[in-house]
Amino acid sequence: MATILKKGTNYTFRSYFELPHDTDEILAEFGYSYAQERITLPRTTAELLELDDLKRRIERVLPHVQLTSEVAKREVLVAPILTEVATVCNQTLRFEYLLKVNNWLQGSLDYLIRAETQIVVEEAKRDDLTRGFTQLAAEMIALGMVEGAPEIIYGAVTMGSLWVFGVLDRGAKLITQDIGGYRVPDDLEDLVRVLVGILKG
Repeated sequence: MATILKKGTNYTFRSYFELPHDTDEILAEFGYSYAQERITLPRTTAELLELDDLKRRIERVLPHVQLTSEVAKREVLVAPILTEVATVCNQTLRFEYLLKVNNWLQGSLDYLIRAETQIVVEEAKRDDLTRGFTQLAAEMIALGMVEGAPEIIYGAVTMGSLWVFGVLDRGAKLITQDIGGYRVPDDLEDLVRVLVGILKG
């Protein structure tokens, strides 16, 4: 079977959203397998003092905005959640983080929080979670190739109102996509507890 990625060609992370191939075929180009199953994600049980305020803010704003653009979803749904998580975990939230590993793995990550573990969050372009996950997977592979990268890297793809997680296992060369998801605002507490649980270990 002919390879998908061509030697001497540059690909950005966005390129993997645009490619017409299935996720497993693209990840195989990097020596990774792909699975879809229920993932048991870390989840903090700590008291989260600002969680009720965050939910109230989001629910108060939602009736008054049209979430028809990526910018609207980012500002109303995604950024407020991630800034709260970064604050709780006392970590830096990086926006549009530039990363280049090689000519096949380069571009900007929508959001990145690094602690002992790390999580990258990618917004699904045109609300396409399937292709969005393929792009996210390429970003996780790139992060796994950076010196000092942890064995397990977490990622999430979101269209604002729905978040789907993935896990990269460097040793097993496996990326697993969770078959479940978290809806905002209904599952906001569970979502935040997972994000904090990932970053606090």
